[in-house]
Amino acid sequence: MLAVASTCGIVEASSARVPWPMPRHLVLLVGAIVLLAGACGDDDSTGSASGAAVTGERIELDGSAALIWGDGERGAVLAHGASYDAASWQEQAEQTAAAGSTVVAVEDLGPDALRAASEFLETERLVTDVAVLGAGAGADAMLALLSEEPDLADQVILLSPNRVVEGLGSQPKLFIASEGESVADVSRQLAEEAPGKQNDVLLVEGSAHAQGLFDSDQATVVTDAILERLA
Repeated sequence: MLAVASTCGIVEASSARVPWPMPRHLVLLVGAIVLLAGACGDDDSTGSASGAAVTGERIELDGSAALIWGDGERGAVLAHGASYDAASWQEQAEQTAAAGSTVVAVEDLGPDALRAASEFLETERLVTDVAVLGAGAGADAMLALLSEEPDLADQVILLSPNRVVEGLGSQPKLFIASEGESVADVSRQLAEEAPGKQNDVLLVEGSAHAQGLFDSDQATVVTDAILERLA
């Protein structure tokens, strides 16, 4: 007799002798065991343990979901683009955390969520300074908040912002965009007009927009520029 015990993660067959050639009903049963094992092995659930390992630790800030990586002395708040989510920052967040930062990626792009992330890093993680990094819609959300609260961040890094705002602070700023995208001039104008003496613009080849830069052939250039500024 062939006995099967399955807990979706463990599939066991007894070591009882199976006659050969194998009867048809046993062939079908063995096939079912293989399929069951494969289904269990392909489980990509984002439960508390495996999900945290893949996307960072899930936390809640002022009623909004966020992900957090690292425990460095510096802090970084990441705001995603319109067609992305907090988990889309995984690779960049891991690199930033490895370079010495505690990184929070927000799910909600509203001002309350962005403010809560910054305050969490300062009051709960006691970081020495907070950098904000936004892409596309996330960059616009950061700009809107910073125009009202210019001292919210110690450093600003924005990818492909879509509009120019006034009222920014004098902290260092880096605006990154592709030369061929339609909003490239926004980054140029922000770098020229924003207060402060450390406002830089990086225009890279191509036409990739916002977080799409990390999927382009300019990904290394953009990542290195960000990590250098954060350091």
